[in-house]
Amino acid sequence: MKKRLGNIIVLLMTCVAASGQSDKDTLILQATEHPRILLLKGEEAAIRQNIAADEVWEKLDGFLINECNKIIGQPPVERVLIGRRLLDKSREALRRIFNLSYAWRMTSERKYLDRAVKEMLAVSASSDWNPSHFLDVAEMTMAVSIGYDWLYDGISEGDRNTIKTAIIEKGLKPSLLTENSSWVKSYNNWNQVCNAGMTYGALAIYEDEAALARGIIQRAKASIKLPMSDYEPGGTYPEGYSYWGYGTSFNIMFLSAMEKAFGTENGIKINPGFLKTASYLENMTGPTGNSFNYSDAGTGGGLNPAMFWFADRLKDPSLLWSERYHLENRNLPTDRLLPAVMIWGAGITMDKITPPQKLMWVGQGKNPVALMRSSWTDKNAIYVGLKAGSPSVNHGHMDAGSFIMEADGERWAADLGMQDYNSLETAGVDLWNMKQNSQRWEVYRYNNFVHNTLTINDSLQKVNGYSVISQYSDNPAMMNAVTDLTYLYKDDLKKVKRGIALIDKKYVLIRDEIETLNKEAIVRWNMLTSANVTLIGNDVAELTRNGRKLTIRVESPSGAVIKASGAVPRHSFDAPNPGISLVGIEITVPADSKEDLVVLLLPEGAMENEIITGIGLSSWPGKK
Repeated sequence: MKKRLGNIIVLLMTCVAASGQSDKDTLILQATEHPRILLLKGEEAAIRQNIAADEVWEKLDGFLINECNKIIGQPPVERVLIGRRLLDKSREALRRIFNLSYAWRMTSERKYLDRAVKEMLAVSASSDWNPSHFLDVAEMTMAVSIGYDWLYDGISEGDRNTIKTAIIEKGLKPSLLTENSSWVKSYNNWNQVCNAGMTYGALAIYEDEAALARGIIQRAKASIKLPMSDYEPGGTYPEGYSYWGYGTSFNIMFLSAMEKAFGTENGIKINPGFLKTASYLENMTGPTGNSFNYSDAGTGGGLNPAMFWFADRLKDPSLLWSERYHLENRNLPTDRLLPAVMIWGAGITMDKITPPQKLMWVGQGKNPVALMRSSWTDKNAIYVGLKAGSPSVNHGHMDAGSFIMEADGERWAADLGMQDYNSLETAGVDLWNMKQNSQRWEVYRYNNFVHNTLTINDSLQKVNGYSVISQYSDNPAMMNAVTDLTYLYKDDLKKVKRGIALIDKKYVLIRDEIETLNKEAIVRWNMLTSANVTLIGNDVAELTRNGRKLTIRVESPSGAVIKASGAVPRHSFDAPNPGISLVGIEITVPADSKEDLVVLLLPEGAMENEIITGIGLSSWPGKK
């Protein structure tokens, strides 16, 4: 076994060298003793100081301790797969062990240490950590490594050996096998999560298996640059809100651990786009507290621990405006990384967190977005998000050109977001095949038929199509963004552009400019909503929800008719969508002609400006 391990390490180091990693990047631990991961010995004092100085931090600390008290009475996590995944168990183990380890370091109460050790021994006794779905291994390795490192002096030698052996045999070694490590070359969240998990394992056992640990960390340094490059040029995360919370958070867990253990990120260049991504995430949350949930994302917004690292790194507490909302409203998820907020937020009190200055944010990249609002402080503010991009990105939907809209504390234009993967996989759906005619695009929530975008001739968007934000303006009189969707519909239209504008901070205008080929085109405009829909005449729909009202009105072309129907799935494997309506406008555009489809979204009390509705997109103010 030792000979085989030696051969694997040699192979690993060869791969690292081949990737261009310089041997001059020497890994020299600055934190030679435990604890060395994230929070060094004595650094608890800064956290205690924050708790004493700010009531919100005091409550968060109390929340974490209370969660630990609940955990103590529960049985340890068991190895039970859901479909092909152990991931929910790995995540629960990480939540428990991280929380309990935090409680031990903050209180020195033995009950927390003992319960964390019990959890670690239980998962260490598992047959494996499910390497066939390596995210499961990564999160479990991180969990056990944090506990091993933070509780090191309080764990008996025998238990330490058991836990250390599990980290090596069930975490690190499986990552060296080709069948488990395709993520090393990927640009998505798998790379970030798996490299972070393996690095934590390597740091935990560094003094005992130095060659193995060094190889793992060097591999991570070379590999994690790939997904970090995907944030270019402006910080947009291709996989959307939920996966930002996953991939970026683990990327930050990696960077923070490297800095603490080695005194620096050790030669890892943090590119400008990555540092700008905190603004993307902040602007992705609307006044309701919910996120712009395009692609495989959930609607709910929540506290994102990584934002506290960015705020500290960039010395910009305003990046935490949305996080402050969640903290003050006790919108605290049972987030497995929540103790990291206490570490990265040390020194930031709530009074330092002020509203951002800019009301609009635009980011290009693989999945460009434009995000605009009428106010950061008014809970009834108007908020609009426009997504461009491509269905071909990881976790992508056919949602290029889609939008969401909030006003008066309600989300009027909605997105269904993701469907549970296991529900589709167990039904035999070929979910991860991204080809044009794959079964993935038959899933109701995944295609353009039920996103707030256009459908042409009842056809799917082109998987390999792509659209940018081609022009935009943050002028408060007409905040707007335009995207060219032509390549998403290249077989059905000659040209199509969509522009969305927030006029005078009072209402929203959506303008589609359509040019046909030498054949007519049937164009359908969609908007999903959870509001009650009442049709008033042919061209007006009134939406009501919780005593609030929004009017949808077609300005052009004349004669266009609004219709509404329930969002009823087409297949047995589709998730139901109770309470969701699909508002649609369908027009026929003759061959070799042009047509403008203009729609207004009018909150109560809005006074629309008639001049704006007739202005073509090329004349809209903004940078091109």
